[in-house]
Parts: sequence; structure tokens; C-alpha cells
Amino acid sequence: MTLRARLTLVAAGVVAVVVVLASLTTYFVMRHELESQLDGSLRSTARTVQEEGHILIGPGDYGGNLVEVVDLQGHRIAGSQGLNLSATNDPRVRTVAGSNVLHSGFYRDISATYTGPGKAHVPVRLREYVAPLGFPSYGAVLVVKSLQQTDRALDRLKLILIFVSLGAIALAAFLGAVISGAALAPVRRLTAAAERIAETGEPSERVPEGGHDELAILGASFNTMLAALEESLERQRRFVADASHELRTPLTSLQTNIDVLRGDLELDPEQRRRLLDDLHRESQEMRSLIASLLELAQGRAQAEKQQFQLDEVVEDALERARARFPEVSWEPDGLEPTIVDGYRDRMERAVWNLLENAGKWSGDGGSVKVSLAGGELQVRDHGPGFADEDRPLVFDRFYRSAAARSMPGAGLGLAIVREVAEAHGGTVEAENARDGGALVRLSLDGAARPGSGGNPWGGS
Repeated sequence: MTLRARLTLVAAGVVAVVVVLASLTTYFVMRHELESQLDGSLRSTARTVQEEGHILIGPGDYGGNLVEVVDLQGHRIAGSQGLNLSATNDPRVRTVAGSNVLHSGFYRDISATYTGPGKAHVPVRLREYVAPLGFPSYGAVLVVKSLQQTDRALDRLKLILIFVSLGAIALAAFLGAVISGAALAPVRRLTAAAERIAETGEPSERVPEGGHDELAILGASFNTMLAALEESLERQRRFVADASHELRTPLTSLQTNIDVLRGDLELDPEQRRRLLDDLHRESQEMRSLIASLLELAQGRAQAEKQQFQLDEVVEDALERARARFPEVSWEPDGLEPTIVDGYRDRMERAVWNLLENAGKWSGDGGSVKVSLAGGELQVRDHGPGFADEDRPLVFDRFYRSAAARSMPGAGLGLAIVREVAEAHGGTVEAENARDGGALVRLSLDGAARPGSGGNPWGGS
């Protein structure tokens, strides 16, 4: 069953319950009101007979009520023409007849035969009030009235309430279907958009937005999701295209050198050595590039986090940098013991990328200062710094400034640093130092806290 059908049934069901309860309440209230009016009329007639001490037997003398008087034994003394109630011989009548308490009467519904003027014996339902005549005239007065009009009025009311209830339920079902259809129109648009996107694989479509209700918020959230998906797919396409472009150059160079070595050309030992050195260097660059691509492709799909000492990671990276760039002076400027909840292997890669980038730009005799305090790692070199037009782009994938194109690398080092920082809930910023050189800040915010000692979870 569709949601629209369920909403329609719920609306009709709720209205049905309300209408049925209201109809039953109306019916019983009206029946009670009619019976109260009838009982009041009977009681008023009985009081009149009690006060006057005799009855009038003419038609219409008591407003349509019929009266009969019986003695202490319940025998008829006098009464309206054609009426004979004493035959019912109810012992309660004799009890009331012997009472001198005027308010000791009772009501009852009876069936009796009434012979009206010019009519045969007709069985009718009657409402009867039995009251004592009172001292000194012992006996009882019986006042009755036909229930035919009351029953007819209640039957008409019952029929009206049934039709009104059925009409209200049908109207509620119709309006429920119309309203639910209008209310679920945004959901249908979302469904149609999702189906089209599933067919085409292109999340560029958007659903119309408007209003401030929950469905409008759902539509806005759906569009936000589509925008994020579209951006993700676009990044993936650019990543694949850029990776293919970057891989093509070293692969072409490798293939060329291999073809030369396999050819018929006579190569002297020096030429062969240079070709083999080129193959080794290009294979190393290829390995580094593939590792960087895998690092970026991994994104935020991480294993379980663990605690590790960030200061130990920095110290290890410094030892590696001293071996890789022996001509550069590496100066630790305070490494505060820092515990990080995160991914040690990825953080090692990010820290090394920062140091490697600083080492490449420092040159022979240059110096690099490294500090760690308050959860922030700073790497400051004394190279040329960042050009104004390059600084907003240095963390983009495959971006290489004009000055960097003569150096080895694919422009992925700082992009990996940003990915790692964001994976730890942190940020990374690049700026130029006041007295020259570049300064890169890696801030881990809430992921880092002061502390020392080994990792209880085996991370260090």
C-alpha cells in the first residue's frame, strides 16, 4: 500500500471515529432530551389531577396526554375514552395507590391497546407515569402518552446521523487523498529525481525548493547531497585525469629507455650506466607518485584510530631529513610532548612531506626550524617562500608553481598534508615568514593534547 493510500485511510479513519462518537453523543442526548420533555409533561398532568381531585375526559384536555384513575386494588375508576390501563395489574400500581406521598410515583414504558375515536383497537407503545392521588383520596393516577412521535423523531434523527456520518467519512477520504497527494508532491519529485540520477549516473539535477516545512527541508538536504555527490564525482574525474597525465610522462620515459636498451644500438658502458640510472630514478619517481596517489585515493576511509606521540613522529622525521638533506641544517625549536588520537602512519607521511618540501627549497647551507607546541606543528625554511599567486593553490592536488616544475615531484606532497590534517579534524596553512622563507602550520585542534609516555594501545 502506498503512503498516500495509508494517509487517506488514516484521515478517513480518524474522521470516522470522531463522527461516530459525535453522532452517538447527539443521538443519546436528543433521546434523553425528548424523554425528559415527555416525562415532564406526564408529571405536570398528574400534578393537575392531584390538585383538582378529578379528571377531564374530553379529547385534548391534557395536551394530548391520556389519564386513568384507579382505586387501592388497581381497578379503574375513571379515565380517558378508549383507554384501559388497569388490565396491566402491576403490583407497583397498588403500592403507589396506597401512598399519600405525592412524589412517590414512577415511570415505565408499556404496550397497551387504545381505541381512539372512530378507530379499532390499536396496540401502541406508551410512556406512563404513575402517581398517588394523595390523602384523603387514596388511589393512583396513571398518565400516558404514545411514544410514536418520539420514536419517529428518533428514527429520523438516526437516519440523518447515519447519512451525515457516511458523507463526512467520504468527504474526509476525498480530502485526505487530495491533501496527501499535494503534501507528497515533493516526495514524488525526489523519487523521480533519484530514479533519473540512478539511470543516467549524473547528479547534476536539482529538485525545486520552497517553503519552510519538513518536506522543503528534505528537498534542500537532497539538493545539498546531490551537490556534494556531483562535486565528489568531479573531483574523482579530475583526479583520474590528473593521475593519468602525471603517470604518462614517467611511463613514456621508462618505455623509451627500455626500448633503447633492447635495441640494436651499440652503447658504451657510460651510456648504458646513464640509461640504467635514469631507469632507476624514474622508477623511484613512479613508486613515489603511485604511493602519493594511493594516499590521496584512500581519503577518509581509515582504520580504527589509536593514540601516538606526535613529538616522536617529528623526531623520527627529522632524523630521516638529516640523512636525506645533509647539506641543510635542521633545527628543532622545542618539541612539546604531544599525544594525538588518530592515524600514525598517515601522520608520518604528512610530517615527512612538510620536511621534504622545506629541505628541497632550502638549498645547500640552508636551515629549517621545526617546532611543536599546543597541538600545532610549524615548519619554517629560509628559501624563496611562496609567490602571492601560488599561495592559495599550494595544497591543491597536482599543482606545481612555475619555479617547482624544474624539480622532481608531482605536486601531491602538500595536498596529502591537507588530507591528513582534515582526517584528524585539523587545518594546514601556508604563509611567508617575516624575514623571508616559507612557514607552514599544521594544527590538529582537538585531536592533540599535551602528554608523554608510550602509547597504551601499541601505536608507538
